[in-house]
Amino acid sequence: MKKLLILFIFLFSYTTYSQTAEEYFNSAYDKSENGDHYGAITDLNKAIELKPDYAGAYNNRGNAKNNLEDYYGAIADFNKVIELEPDAADAYYNRGNSKRKLKDYYGAISDYNKVIELEPDAADAYYNRGWAKDELKDYSGAIADYNKAIELDPDNPFAYYNRGITKNNLEDYYGAIADYNKAIKLDLSYTKAYYNRGWSKNNLKDYYGAIADFNKAIELNPNYTNAYYNRGWSKNNLKDHYGAIADYNKAIELDPNDAKAYYNRSVSKELIGDLKGACDDAKKAVNLGSTISAKWVANNCN
Repeated sequence: MKKLLILFIFLFSYTTYSQTAEEYFNSAYDKSENGDHYGAITDLNKAIELKPDYAGAYNNRGNAKNNLEDYYGAIADFNKVIELEPDAADAYYNRGNSKRKLKDYYGAISDYNKVIELEPDAADAYYNRGWAKDELKDYSGAIADYNKAIELDPDNPFAYYNRGITKNNLEDYYGAIADYNKAIKLDLSYTKAYYNRGWSKNNLKDYYGAIADFNKAIELNPNYTNAYYNRGWSKNNLKDHYGAIADYNKAIELDPNDAKAYYNRSVSKELIGDLKGACDDAKKAVNLGSTISAKWVANNCN
């Protein structure tokens, strides 16, 4: 009787601490939600070891790898999901996102096409396909996809924002501003939308309007280097050269290797008669790889 009791206790202890594939899967989900993607991958490895055809585990492991920027590893996992479940729209979508991150835009588009074939109302697939098309400079195709994404999900500020970028690329600055307006209406703290609206206004020579938008972008993100740089550019066009220099100073403080900020500051310094300061900045720009100021340096600086 005593031996049987000991054996019973041993078996009970063993079963108590043995986890199933589903338990590892759930543990991995919790870890991933808390930002512990490495821990999630460890648990998903165990889930897959226990259940080699566990499509959900491969999918979530791919997502965890995506979050760790291991895009090739993520694609391998999404490939396995698709092998196990050929109609898994999420796996095609996720694989498309990984390919887009790797700048394989044609591959990404192919995967988004498959998602749309399986789920014609997948707004995010149209949105991301539009993004990939924009990267390939297929601007009309990109706008068509953003239009569809907006039709399916009218409250997505990112679709308006990205369509605005595409319109800006087509030099449709008024159309771009209209889209940035909509994105901002949907998300009042959308820093990049203010910044890009300012950029479009700059292109329309609405420098005061541009400055107002760059001000807002800087209010939302005080370390927004490009916002200081472009605000300086706007001020320079309004002949506020000292104000421009102050903004270029800040841009350089945030990014000491920004050749274009040194170059533009040299222009502003030349315009206020500070030739020595202009030469110093132009030479620094040349040292950082700028070719535009090299001729000016040769002609004006000792």
